Amino acid sequence: MNSWFVYIIRCVDGSLYTGCTNHLIRRWYQHRKGTGARYLRAHPPELLVYMEEKPDQSEACKREYEIKQFSKEDKEELIQPL
Repeated sequence: MNSWFVYIIRCVDGSLYTGCTNHLIRRWYQHRKGTGARYLRAHPPELLVYMEEKPDQSEACKREYEIKQFSKEDKEELIQPL
């Protein structure tokens, strides 16, 4: 089974970046090196603050899109521990 992950990264300026990948550790290191998303080159990543596992790429991309529509306040609420 090839799981996919939806994740949220908190940037050093406090902004939140949402993405999806099938290899979370590799993607984190790409973001840290500046070879990942363009947004994170201008807003360096500080911490991975949230992730959800999905069964396939389609489900992960749908959830990523859904989260990207959230307000920052809704994203902050999502990443709070239970």
